[in-house]
Amino acid sequence: MNYYFSKFSTKFFASHTLYFTISIFLIGNLYADKIDVAGYQFSSPEKWVSSPPSSKMRKAQFTVSGDEGKDAEVAFFHFGRGGAGGVKANVDRWMTQFEEAKDRIIKKTVIGDIPVTYVQANGTFLSGRAFGPKTPKPNFALLAAIIEGKGGSIFIKMTGPKKTVESQVSNLKKMVLDSLDK
Repeated sequence: MNYYFSKFSTKFFASHTLYFTISIFLIGNLYADKIDVAGYQFSSPEKWVSSPPSSKMRKAQFTVSGDEGKDAEVAFFHFGRGGAGGVKANVDRWMTQFEEAKDRIIKKTVIGDIPVTYVQANGTFLSGRAFGPKTPKPNFALLAAIIEGKGGSIFIKMTGPKKTVESQVSNLKKMVLDSLDK
């Protein structure tokens, strides 16, 4: 009887250990709090929940829960050196994603030796793919950081309900500062 129990327990524990290991790996990646983009490591703020990127252009993606289930989305992009245009081209493009971008804030700074541009705006956001139909979303906001890293710019872009996005300004800036100030 020990022989059969031993064979059973070996197979049982081996298969369950594999399932457990795979589950931990998937959960760890789905709810990762550290991500690497272009050689920089970012630790996501507490309320940011990792989700699989919705396109190959995105290096990472998060959902930020807001009041009454109104979530914001955060996406990290990196296209290499010279990819996706410069800072001004991206800021201009982001502003055209609003019917009329209000309360625009564009602030340039340097962290260590790395230029960073923070961008904010709000209004009616025109949600949708670049050349597809748009869905107007009133009272939305944009919060972004463009990090001019050594391997090309990293674009961190959050859009969502104004209240949710504005509650994350200090979290986004701290995340950027912590990743670059080493």
